[in-house]
This record gives sequence, structure tokens and C-alpha cells, in this order.
Amino acid sequence: MLALILLLVGVAGAIVRPRGAPAWCVPSLAAIVGVASGAIGHPGTVVRPLAAPVAFLLCAVPLATLLDRVGFFAAAAAIVGSGRHLALGLWILGAVVTTVLNLDASIVLLTPLYVQIARRCSVDPFVFAVQPVLLSCLASSALPVSNLTNLIVASTRHLTAVQFLSHLGPPSVVAVVVGWWAYARVVRPSVPDAPLGPAPDPRALVIGGGVVSAVLVGFVIGPGAGIPEWAVALGAAALLVAITRHVPVRDIPWGIGLVAVSLGLLAAGAAAHVDFHGMFSGSGNFDLVRISVTSAVGANAVNNLPALLVALPRTGAGVWALLLGVNIGPLVLVTGTLAALLWQAGLTSLGVRVTAREFARVGGRVMVPALAGAIVTLVVLRPVVGG
Repeated sequence: MLALILLLVGVAGAIVRPRGAPAWCVPSLAAIVGVASGAIGHPGTVVRPLAAPVAFLLCAVPLATLLDRVGFFAAAAAIVGSGRHLALGLWILGAVVTTVLNLDASIVLLTPLYVQIARRCSVDPFVFAVQPVLLSCLASSALPVSNLTNLIVASTRHLTAVQFLSHLGPPSVVAVVVGWWAYARVVRPSVPDAPLGPAPDPRALVIGGGVVSAVLVGFVIGPGAGIPEWAVALGAAALLVAITRHVPVRDIPWGIGLVAVSLGLLAAGAAAHVDFHGMFSGSGNFDLVRISVTSAVGANAVNNLPALLVALPRTGAGVWALLLGVNIGPLVLVTGTLAALLWQAGLTSLGVRVTAREFARVGGRVMVPALAGAIVTLVVLRPVVGG
């Protein structure tokens, strides 16, 4: 009972942030109480598989910040679309950045860029600003580095980038395509009254494009050569530090890392006392659908990170369905992912207010068809990719 209470307190504290406390404060205190009281057994066993994923998170966001300092994202936004195709171009850019660099990088850097573009084009800022948070779920399954949840699964199950691409690449593409169809009908992005802005900076495209290409290659072949994803991101960041002569110490997301570790400890403590095995076991087509839907509901209810950590030890061959559920599903409640909370806070600082009701209205209507399309694709392709 204590372990369950501590998990609920930790999740609520990360979301509500009493008296303006940092998001990591309450979960960390709850985890300390859990370890000290014995409600969380063997903390080292829990933290060990989280070490590499959290290390990547701490390297990926500064890497994206350095790419932004070079001007890569602004240049890419200027080249991917204009006029009536601007919304689609920004959607494609968001999907690529989320997949290749990490969803937190997409939230942190593309959201203010998209708000700026919307205001320059006399478009409601929400129309473009909602894209990064939608794509943080729809486009974050194809590579281990795309999402912290993927990194945790890849680390604990020893899965490679090639396996992720083969199993979750096609469902992710379907989710992004169906998501665009739903987004265009729910939000109805209007044609801008003004051009996007100046022509893209060739130097920014060359430097940024070269670094992103090298990083992508490193993510795919690096682990096979004994080079973890965090080392690839760190090496790319070091190169950009040398180019920009700027060290983005303030952009290292220590707080999110602490939240991830704390919730991991709390979820492990609670999971040891609750039997969820029947919900996440099985490998038949119906089982995959059940696992995805159940994990999507759980991700919205308690946040996708603890939902994954509770379900993962109880999931066998359905791990790909589990990832689709916890990655794509949490678009109904803004508390479903840390990225969505980060997005909402960022918009508030930019003077754009998004209510929980508005988030649910758009997110739910985009998520349901996108998740359905991704699940169908996963089931249909099983005989081809195996597993």
C-alpha cells in the first residue's frame, strides 16, 4: 500500500508542482522515502537500466539547442514549406526532428519556432504550436533515441535500432500520415497571409544537416560497434560546441532526468505488489490490440513513463504493441507525458494559453485514428518482420 501511495504522490507532484516546486522535487522525495522505508527494494537494479536512457536525454537536448544556435531549425523551417503548404512542411519537419533527435528536443526548440512563424504569418499560434506535442507522440517510436520509453525498452531487452525500424517504423509512418489527416480536419490550418520569411541560411543547412546525418548513422550502427546512443549525441554536441564556442550547460535537463529516475523507482516499487500480468501478456492479434489500448489508457492515467515501467516486466512478445500504446496514446490528458507538460509550460511563457479541454479535444481526435492505424499496421506486418 505504501508503494502505491508513493507512486501516486510522485506522479501527482510532478504534474501539480505544489507551491511552484520543480517537477523533480516531489517524485525525488517520494523515491527517497520508498527506498528508506523498504517499500522499494533493490534500487540499484531499477536504476541500472535507466542510466543509459537518461544519459542520452541529458546529451540530446543540449545537442538540439546547439543545432538551433547554428540556425538549423529556422533554415529547415524556411525550406520545407511556404504558403498553402506551410502547415504540412512544418508537420514533416516536426516528425523528422522527433524521430531522429528525440521528442524533448522537438518540444523545446520547435514550439517557440512554430509560434514565431504563426505570428509572423497572422495565424492563430495554437494552429502550428500544437504540432510538436502531437508529433512527440505520433513520431516517437521508430528509433530507440526518439523517446525515453524506447531507450528503456532497448536497454532492458537488448534491441537494436534496426529492430525498432523494422517493427515500429511502418506503424510510425502510418501514425504520422493518419495524424496529419486528422489534424488537418480538426484544426483546419489556414493559408498564411504573409510569406514565411527570409531564404534559408545555406551555412546552417550544411552544418546542421551534416551533423544530423552523422548522428542518425551513429544511432543505427553505433550500438553494434559498442558506441551507445548517448556517446553519439555527446560527440556531435562536442563538435558543435567547437563550432559555436558555446557550452549549453543551462540546457541540460537535469530535472527531467531526476523525474525519470524517481518515477522509475516508484513504479518498480508499486509494480512488485500488483498483478497486471493478464493485461499485458499474450502474443496473438487480439492480445496486441489489448496491450496497446490498455497501455494507452494507463499512460493517460498515470503518465506514460510509470505506465511503461509497470507493464514492461509483464510483457513478452507484445512489447512493440506496448510501446505504441505508451508512445502514441497519451494525447488525451496533458499530464500523460513529461513532454506535454514541458510544452504547455513553454507556451504559457510565450503568451499562448492552452486549456486541458482544448488539448483533449485536439489530441484525442488525432490520437484515436492514428493509434488505430499504427496497431493495424503492426498486426498486418507481423508475418513479415516476425515477433
